[in-house]
Amino acid sequence: MEASKQAVLYLRLKKRIYIKPEHRVTLGQAARLLAVNDSIEEQLKGLVLYEHKKADGNRVVIDLLQIVKIIRERMPDLTVEAYGDPQVLVMVAEKQVKPRIPLLIFSWLLLFFGSGLAIMNFHTDVSMKEVHIRIVELITGKRTDHPLWFQIPYSLGIGLGMVLFFNHLFRKRFNEEPNPLEVELYMYQENVNSYVIADEMRKKADYDQTQDKRHD
Repeated sequence: MEASKQAVLYLRLKKRIYIKPEHRVTLGQAARLLAVNDSIEEQLKGLVLYEHKKADGNRVVIDLLQIVKIIRERMPDLTVEAYGDPQVLVMVAEKQVKPRIPLLIFSWLLLFFGSGLAIMNFHTDVSMKEVHIRIVELITGKRTDHPLWFQIPYSLGIGLGMVLFFNHLFRKRFNEEPNPLEVELYMYQENVNSYVIADEMRKKADYDQTQDKRHD
């Protein structure tokens, strides 16, 4: 007991975790733990923070203060130092959703032809064909209505530029720098997490207020 008075637990909550319906969430699942005393760390990893019920739906937010309260109930003399996010989002699903191949192929074709039409419409709007003809005329001194030797490399250059821009060729990656699409997907996921957490916290606050009014 004397050693536990001096013990400090460093805790960093995960942003999002997944569990199956009616399963429990332990501290080891919801956070990364670091303590000088390994026995304290092992005891707390199995500490139950939440047990899912069907009425709770498929999204639950566990707040840091709730976690600290549970830890202090188990070890009152333990000092808890928390870092990172103040909540962890618990997603409840029977099994992980696998990508649907037909839908993936349809989406790929839709994006492929859609982006191609967008590029073609842009070139039409800015009269790119006339620009190419004029550039070739300035270089060669002759006007050619179909300067393919200039237009074909230009078209290949657009494709090469897109490959370099997104830093991917099928599964091959040219360097470790994230491409713009990955950054946007990351920002989208962060915004979704923030919204879901805020929405769940609002619902919880409304529920607590309703319960307080009933008790009054």
